Amino acid sequence: MNQLICPDFSEFQDILKKMRVIDDKIVYSLNTSIPTESFRSKVDATSSCQDLYLQIQKGHSERENFIKNCILVTANTVKTLKNMKDQMPDNIEAIKNFKAEQRKLRLLQTELSVEEVINERTSKLFTEKCRNYFKPSN
Repeated sequence: MNQLICPDFSEFQDILKKMRVIDDKIVYSLNTSIPTESFRSKVDATSSCQDLYLQIQKGHSERENFIKNCILVTANTVKTLKNMKDQMPDNIEAIKNFKAEQRKLRLLQTELSVEEVINERTSKLFTEKCRNYFKPSN
């Protein structure tokens, strides 16, 4: 992922929001993947569920990597700013930048917890709707 995205938390959130579209629309995706009784012969629910599962897993993996990459980049920046602050304890700008970057790091770490909740919700909905057609091998 692009490291330029990590410095601006608002931009990070915008990208994450776009990456979460499949999770936000999971109910719609499941409803269009699973046929009603009258369309059961026209739609292959097994392959639809399998395709959706692969999309979900890919999205979850990409988002987790994106968040962890930004955490790593920001943690390194915090470390650099801490050294700068320690070397120049009277530099107000260094202290301000250090604290701002620490806050951003905490926000990024919180996103990992949010991601876990979103993934659990999506997985639960997927299992409820697709369990009769497709069972992933974990």
